[in-house]
Amino acid sequence: MRAIVVKNWVKGPADLEVKDIPVPTPRDHELLVRVDSVGANFFDILLIQGKYQIKPPFPFTPGAEFSGTVVRGSGPFKTGARVFGSTPTGAYAEYICVPHEQCFAIPSTLSFEQAAGLYITYPTSFAGLVLRARVQPNEWVLVHAAAGGVGLAAVQIAKARGCRVIAAVGSQEKFNVCRAQGAMHCVNYRDENWTQRVMEITEGKGANVVYDPVGLVEKSLKCTAWNGRIVVVGFAAGTIEKVATNRVLLKNVAVMGVHWGAYARNEPEQVPSVWRELFDMAERGHIVPVVYEPV
Repeated sequence: MRAIVVKNWVKGPADLEVKDIPVPTPRDHELLVRVDSVGANFFDILLIQGKYQIKPPFPFTPGAEFSGTVVRGSGPFKTGARVFGSTPTGAYAEYICVPHEQCFAIPSTLSFEQAAGLYITYPTSFAGLVLRARVQPNEWVLVHAAAGGVGLAAVQIAKARGCRVIAAVGSQEKFNVCRAQGAMHCVNYRDENWTQRVMEITEGKGANVVYDPVGLVEKSLKCTAWNGRIVVVGFAAGTIEKVATNRVLLKNVAVMGVHWGAYARNEPEQVPSVWRELFDMAERGHIVPVVYEPV
């Protein structure tokens, strides 16, 4: 089969090579899946550069999210089943072996391409907004990097929960993408006055919830409401912030993190309930992973 194989750390995706390697053999508890589509995440780039916290031994095939068709079944999945799932590495290949516990049936409303972007971003955003920030209807939710993976998921989920969404992106070209997914307003966080614009949109009150995968907590405190909640999702800007805690105090703000991958270890009872909610939202058409340009 063909697969992307990493034999040493590379500068970026342009340096990756496709090789012919054997089709893997599944163990008793594993599925063999013919891969149809794969997801591309920011951490996949860090992984191939050797900058991620997980450093697999060489050679390895990157890729954490996939969707496809079962060609050898296990557990509840029979041959021919449409599934999506996740694994630390191995998805950027024509076939993958994965424990059946790490897969789900693709909702009837979603294509292979859409399902390949569901496993990581949507439960992360659901956990951040619902389990951590506990968003309420009519609240203002400011979503940073709103045209990215977790960002678009957050926009859709917040809208489905009855919130008013402000999408913050790095270029005006992304405004239409965010509006199409439910954002009421858009701001460019590269503009000097973007926090003032958020205050104008919210009629001087500020955002009730800030969802931040970028590293904009310090600036966002300028436009966070009294009793606001800021959810730290990641640091795509490349630096870990130092926050002026006096602003946290003065506005009664709660700053919290979300680490969806750790729920299985620390709060396993939350995992099935999150997926039940997401599948219900998918069947109702409230969440639809965005596919930009299939490759």
